[in-house]
This record gives sequence, structure tokens and C-alpha cells, in this order.
Amino acid sequence: MSSPSPIRTRIKICGLTREQDVDAAVAAGADAVGFVLYAKSPRAVSPERAAVLARRLPPFVTPVLLFVNAPATEVIAASACVPGATVQFHGDETPEDCWTASDRGRIPFLRAARIPLGEGAARFDLIEYAQAHSHARAILLDAHVEGYGGGGKAFNWSLLPPSVDCHLVLSGGLTPANVADGILQVRPRCRTLAVDVSSGVEADGPGGSPLRGVKDAGKIQRFIAAVCAADAAPASIS
Repeated sequence: MSSPSPIRTRIKICGLTREQDVDAAVAAGADAVGFVLYAKSPRAVSPERAAVLARRLPPFVTPVLLFVNAPATEVIAASACVPGATVQFHGDETPEDCWTASDRGRIPFLRAARIPLGEGAARFDLIEYAQAHSHARAILLDAHVEGYGGGGKAFNWSLLPPSVDCHLVLSGGLTPANVADGILQVRPRCRTLAVDVSSGVEADGPGGSPLRGVKDAGKIQRFIAAVCAADAAPASIS
């Protein structure tokens, strides 16, 4: 009897600002790359800059544009600058806001869910949230920190519901060291799982703090290798 094929976890490298980091993500095998179009973020780029960076992508690597509470006209205009882009809503957007800003579903989109840290994760109704945002291609799980994302904090994955009938993207505090554990804990709870990393693959600055918006090619490679190892793990169990 042949062994089952390994499960494939899709990978997004987010918060890219430099050409060499886009190239490093592609070379390492990323499925998607993210550009932050939120001016208050230290990783922010303009739509025009995102378009320049996205033109480096080969076929079948998806550019993702992250917005926080942006007007629908701004989202639609920016998406027109980056052909083939998926949009990620990472603020306080309602389902109606997402539907309007995606040009009534013409632009594929993800919706971020801000999961409380600590025991508060158990009180977040992810099933209801996913149902409310049923037009989203996936629900992205990020830790609820001050501001909107990019905090490098991981929530308690074990407190998520045991079964969520949608595609999930695990984010928030992921690193090459912990992503395999996150995949193995969350993947059984959903249709399919993808992962999204930003600060966990950034270069180290003075004192060891991450240089926001500057990626480390070696960390990207180690992160993707860890994801691949987690994907292969079930097949290795007899």
C-alpha cells in the first residue's frame, strides 16, 4: 500500500519592502508575498512601490496587499496597480466593508481575525466570525496586540475551536523554531492551513531586535524548511 501524499501548507512572507527580499522569498519557495499598504506600519510601502516589487514575481506566486480600514476606492485603485493581487483586510472592516472594497468579490480577499492573547483566545468565537466573513477566501489568525498586526506575538493555538469549516492562515509570532508546532496544532482544525510570517524572518538589528521591513534570507529558508518538515511529518508515521 502506498503512503499518503504529504499535506501542502502554503506559505506567505509578509512585510516586504526591498527587491532582494522579494527575490529571496521566491527563491526559497514562498507561495505568496505581502506588501503592507498601511501608512502607520514600519513596513509600509506605497501602491506604486508594491507594484514595482510585485513585477519581480514569477507566475504562480501571489502578491497580497494588506490594508487597515482603508476606503473602498483606495483598495480598488491599489489592486488595479498590482495585477493578480489578493487583498488582506487587517483592521475593523465589517463583512459589508470587505465586500464593497473587494469590488463585490471581484478581488479575492482574506480577512484577519485578531485573536486575544492568553486565555482570552478561548472566548473568541472563530466559527461565528468565519461564517460572518464567508466571502473571504480564508480567515487569517493573528494575535490581538496594540495597533494592527506586526507585533510578533503568538496566541494560544490550543484554544482554537476543534473544527472550523473554512481555510485558515496562521499568523502572529511565527518563527522557524515554532512554525512546525503551530501547523501540527492548527491544521487538524480546518479545511486547509497556510502560514504567514513577517517579523519572524526579519534581520536582527542592534540588541537583537528585528529590523522591521528588512528580511533575512537565511531565516526565510529555515522557516520554509520547517514548514516542509511539518508537512512531511504525518507521512512518516506508520
